[in-house]
Amino acid sequence: MSNSTPTSNDAKQSLSGLPRRLVREEILSESDALQALSDASENKRQLISHLVHHMDISATKIASVAAQEFGFSLFDIKSLSPDSLPSAQINEETVTKNNALPIFQRGSKLFVAISDPTNTAALDEIKFSSGLNVVPVLVEEDKLAEMIETASSGSGMGSLADDLDESFDMDVADDGAAAEDDSSDVDDTPIVRFVNKVLLDAIKRGASDIHIEPYEKVFRIRFRIDGILQEVSEPPLNMAGRLTARIKVMSKMDISERRVPQDGRIKLKVSKNRAIDFRVNTCPTLFGEKTVLRILDPSSAQLGIDALGYEEIQKKRYMDALANPYGMILVTGPTGSGKTVSLYTGLNILNTPDTNISTAEDPAEINLAGINQVNVNPKAGLTFAEALKAFLRQDPDVIMVGEIRDLETASIAIKAAQTGHLVLSTLHTNDAPQTISRLMNMGVPAFNVATAVTLIIAQRLGRRLCDCKVPAEIPDDVLLKEGFTEEDLAAKPTIYAANGCSKCTEGYKGRVGIYQVMPITEDMGRIIMSDGNAIDIADQARKEGIDDIRRSALKKVLQGLTSLEEANRVTQD
Repeated sequence: MSNSTPTSNDAKQSLSGLPRRLVREEILSESDALQALSDASENKRQLISHLVHHMDISATKIASVAAQEFGFSLFDIKSLSPDSLPSAQINEETVTKNNALPIFQRGSKLFVAISDPTNTAALDEIKFSSGLNVVPVLVEEDKLAEMIETASSGSGMGSLADDLDESFDMDVADDGAAAEDDSSDVDDTPIVRFVNKVLLDAIKRGASDIHIEPYEKVFRIRFRIDGILQEVSEPPLNMAGRLTARIKVMSKMDISERRVPQDGRIKLKVSKNRAIDFRVNTCPTLFGEKTVLRILDPSSAQLGIDALGYEEIQKKRYMDALANPYGMILVTGPTGSGKTVSLYTGLNILNTPDTNISTAEDPAEINLAGINQVNVNPKAGLTFAEALKAFLRQDPDVIMVGEIRDLETASIAIKAAQTGHLVLSTLHTNDAPQTISRLMNMGVPAFNVATAVTLIIAQRLGRRLCDCKVPAEIPDDVLLKEGFTEEDLAAKPTIYAANGCSKCTEGYKGRVGIYQVMPITEDMGRIIMSDGNAIDIADQARKEGIDDIRRSALKKVLQGLTSLEEANRVTQD
């Protein structure tokens, strides 16, 4: 009868410590206690945690019995505020693995809440990592679990936003290097929650970029909001590697490769009808990989041209150029100045069933139905120039080139614009006249530039004043030095300054576009073909009543949309 069930005396002899005391207090039967010990061991759980969370035994009863058995006083951890916890001593990995939470520090003593008095390994690990003398404090298992969850939320590892749509899901795009999804490294629920929360917080706060940066002694996260970087979190330094690995998995990158930069993409569904794309790049630094995520909201291309901040005459010039069946429209400005949104707004206007539109981008930032979008891949031989050559064999009406970087791309784009196609692209120059000089410096003949380019838009993005703005008292002589005219001052304008309230950031909320929209007229064409420089072209633009970037910024100041300080920040005299 070797397979028979143990007798009552056998069971009592095999039980000791807390299980035996629970049986004696009739909280557990002998067979349940033995089964609980076996199951907890098999699943690598602590016994008390298994009893409370998997056998529905009262945490209060277990804690009371444990206090009597081991001579501990029972502490009500709910009486503590999560804000009072010694956050410097809370290591996420140690806390979740050992089910032990530091709750108070006095001098060299660190009081640690535990629900299992026999959990000495956890106490030893915390003592070693903190360098302090650890004093165990007995608490109820369910309350401990709740406090650990709350403490994790407070340190940036918390649950998702309360207003998150039920259909929230994480998808990743098909591009990017294949990831090695090692769940032992990255399948860490607090890390997953933390990353999700960072992405959602960035979207809610209107950030354009997320910077995740490891340093020697600090690990920080910054959001670029309205063009300005702001630190939003400083998680524990030991989270850096796992957080980067999690983002790499989501972006389909190779998590084992840490020596070279990588690119990837994340698609975040925030509702049934809305998805946000993140363009992800990692770059190795001295103390780990820095990760930057560019937030790409497809809805920004649906705003319409009226929402971009063009003056009426500027809007008309852009619309007239888009109505042409051929020619080249160039948008120029520094990184982050809104060039992509301006281009996609134009593409959205042109996107009709009778128009064939193809784009070559590095990479495609906004997905639009009805437009054939291609990601260039120089390593595979798919450059901007090669993509353009392919487009010209596919009966295009409109072509968009993400950026003109070299003579070959510029030459093909120019020829396409001269042979019945509308071409849109970008260049990195400071203003519209310099764009002409840049093309000619690349080697494009002046005649081709003059006959192909129809419109150049130079732009910046300035921070928009919040409704809490206040009038600024600035003397007229100062305003004249800043570039305002006597005619401007004759109208007695009110110049506003940033103030600041609970609804904005340092007095600003959102951004406004500042533009120089310069059509290439016949007179400008003659200057270009006569090898005129950027100064000559700028003088002609001024004669034709075209505002430069500075003048456009000052108009936004006169309209009360932004401050003089912000205009000075984003434009040059």
